[in-house]
Amino acid sequence: MKLELRDYIKIRDFIYKHSGLHFEEKKIYFVKKRLSIRMKALAIESPKEYLWLLKYGDPDGKELQELINLLTTNETYFFREFDQLAVFAENCLQEVCASKEEKGNKTLRIWSAGCSTGEEPYTISIILLEMLDRYHSWDIEILATDIDTKVLKKAREGIYSRRAVKDVPEEYLEKYFIKNDDNYRVKSIVKRPVRFRHLNLIDEKKMRLIKGIDFLFCRNVLIYFDETTRISVVSNFYDSLNVGGYIFLGHSESMSRISTAFALRRKNGFIVYQKVED
Repeated sequence: MKLELRDYIKIRDFIYKHSGLHFEEKKIYFVKKRLSIRMKALAIESPKEYLWLLKYGDPDGKELQELINLLTTNETYFFREFDQLAVFAENCLQEVCASKEEKGNKTLRIWSAGCSTGEEPYTISIILLEMLDRYHSWDIEILATDIDTKVLKKAREGIYSRRAVKDVPEEYLEKYFIKNDDNYRVKSIVKRPVRFRHLNLIDEKKMRLIKGIDFLFCRNVLIYFDETTRISVVSNFYDSLNVGGYIFLGHSESMSRISTAFALRRKNGFIVYQKVED
């Protein structure tokens, strides 16, 4: 398949408009490979014809979703960026929960934005089981969202390879997983508080409905957006968080160029961001 730069830009801009995913011109070969998969499946020969299909022959967005599923990267595993998770578990979680208990509030709402195949929200669920005193006295919900429908299906199944659980402490493997041949199934106690939902982070209407979040994990997601989209998404994140709530970004991401609304906190050598009173 031949993909002219002008056609690539038109397709790229269409994807950006509907998903917020931004691909630079140097990504043309990456996008071309994924485009060719969908065009072959549909017996379409030219990129122009495929773009026409996206614009006018895909009213329910099913084909666009198939393309987005191919374009999103979903490399993840349990207990990824362990040191940051330790800060969450040993510092931020204890602080927020103590404050809530003082007010007689035993609800805990956590959002994994860009949850991929589910390793992150299930990791958070395990941490809560281990770290919360009187765990069952808390009303806990872990909202796990992603734009990719295929990874959400896998996440709901909760079955993982040895590679995905390579960083899970052995005691946790025995306690929270069921081994089946070479795979590991997450136990129901871990799954119970997790709610998976399809969500496009540029969908303003749906984003505004998410409120009362205490902790927001959006790690290695913002890097796929341009600056304008990042600012918009983070603004909605801010509105979703409770005062005193924390947002965790990936180790290569920084809030400094996106928003000044969050207070920077250093905990055990790591930077986290907190929503404070105006």
